[in-house]
Amino acid sequence: MHIAVLDRERCHPKRCNHECQYYCPPVRSGVMAIDFPDPEGQAVINEPLCIGCGICIKRCPFGAIKIVTVPDELQKDIVHQYSLNSFRLYGLPLVAPGKVTSLIGQNGLGKSTTMKILSGITVPNFGNYGNKPDKEAVVKRFAGSQMGDYFRNLYDGEFRAVLKDQNVDLIPRVAKGTIGEILRAADHNGRLDEIVSSLNLEGALGKDVSVCSGGELQKLAIGSALLKEADIYLFDEMSSYLDVWERLRIAGLVQQLSKTKMVMAVEHDLAILDWMSDEVHIAYGQTGVYGMISKQRTTSKAINSFLEGYLREENVRIRTYPIEFQIKSDRRKPSGGEVASWTDLSVTRGDFTLTVHAGRILSGEVIGVMGRNALGKTTFMSALAGSISPDSGSLSRTLRISYKPQYISTEYEGTVYDLLRTTLKDALDSYTVKAEIIKPLEIENLYDLYVNSLSGGELQRVAITLTLGRDADLYLLDEPSAHLDSAYRMAAARIIRRVMENNRKSALVVDHDVYFIDLISDSLMVFLGRPGISGEAFGPMAMKDGMNTFLRDVGITFRRDGITKRPRINKLDSRLDKTQKLSGNYYYSE
Repeated sequence: MHIAVLDRERCHPKRCNHECQYYCPPVRSGVMAIDFPDPEGQAVINEPLCIGCGICIKRCPFGAIKIVTVPDELQKDIVHQYSLNSFRLYGLPLVAPGKVTSLIGQNGLGKSTTMKILSGITVPNFGNYGNKPDKEAVVKRFAGSQMGDYFRNLYDGEFRAVLKDQNVDLIPRVAKGTIGEILRAADHNGRLDEIVSSLNLEGALGKDVSVCSGGELQKLAIGSALLKEADIYLFDEMSSYLDVWERLRIAGLVQQLSKTKMVMAVEHDLAILDWMSDEVHIAYGQTGVYGMISKQRTTSKAINSFLEGYLREENVRIRTYPIEFQIKSDRRKPSGGEVASWTDLSVTRGDFTLTVHAGRILSGEVIGVMGRNALGKTTFMSALAGSISPDSGSLSRTLRISYKPQYISTEYEGTVYDLLRTTLKDALDSYTVKAEIIKPLEIENLYDLYVNSLSGGELQRVAITLTLGRDADLYLLDEPSAHLDSAYRMAAARIIRRVMENNRKSALVVDHDVYFIDLISDSLMVFLGRPGISGEAFGPMAMKDGMNTFLRDVGITFRRDGITKRPRINKLDSRLDKTQKLSGNYYYSE
């Protein structure tokens, strides 16, 4: 069976003179596998007649066609299809009371569609996209199963579901007023003060949503969901824009909620997902074509399978390579000379003061930077990049620097290819850039898209490509994992690490994802202090010393997974957590 997906925004038959149809073998033999029923419209692909030769994919100059071969029996399990030649979702996760059930996987595999189905916003059509939504057909399809009871209660109004959407940056477009006003309107059970305190929003209640930061909008969306009385709570990407402290605090709220409610979460921070989840489903397939939801697994087994890139129970390989973590003894020992150094620095920005202790960066060294939001990490990066000058102290700026800021501009009016060609010039054609950056980040799929139309994740991938594609001595990357799904996060970490190793370059990387930092870093800088008031930076120091400093401030401990060597957060007040805290070893033992 062949699944044909046509991106109708990219299909321009007048500009290509119907090349996909002209070169299609079935069409040339008299069978209409590709047709243009409307001369002014796009192609239509007859999937039963498609032989899967792939010629139309190669002939389409706009990258509008994708054809994938899947087993015939998979068609029996289709849950939802949007339209002809469009994305298909297969399978659904199980949602049960008393547990936090989570879903991981790459973007474009139907995770958000799944959440909308579970919330009742979207009624699954089982591939019959031309028919009106039929709730009775859904109940009948799942009759006799746990999900049959779920949908019957949901559609009959016995269950009420609340969905926290992933697109929190769109809140200012649909809501007006201050954070306090919006939360009061959502308070159905008199828990406003409790939720505001739990989310540390007391100081932001008077802020208008039009000027709120991403973190404040995220906490507003989570708070609005928690304040509503419901039986089912669905959280779609709840850690974006938040630092580790805030992620842990919210994960704790979700765990507490699951004791009396049904909870489902989509999360890309694997450390947080591991810590808060009881069961995990994996979404796999081909992005934009189809997504398959796996059977539930224990959290540890699911994440290990995801990192391995192979689902043994389904006998499916979801990635061509495994994600491997290094123990301390395997980390590189930078042996090059000094590429940057600074004396004790002081920077004042309004009411905020940053103090940075003297340090240096060695050639070939990758330094991870961790700390709460509003402690001066971005300010320090800007000082290194030369965008701002310290009030006291000095730092070297004789080296070439490539800088990816935290917030990425979308004002460029051309295509992704135009931007890359203009910025990178001949470097765009080099084998190193193509093989080590563009291919693994799948940037070629974005070439024809306009920069101002990209999603947050797509824009982040382009920004990483622009930064790493330049020839520099020091690469500064501020939150490169933001907006990326878990698969792209692991890929980006692997790419950054490889580029630095192969070219003997140095990098300073700010991020809140512990997995990401653990994968790429040789050493660590830690920022402590009072958010928005004062920050103090220590390091670079050895990974173990840095992580101990950082985690002691957070109040959590990590251990290594016995199979994948990935870092795992210990349950608070568990025996291992208490033992490591008593020994002062907050970072995992080697």
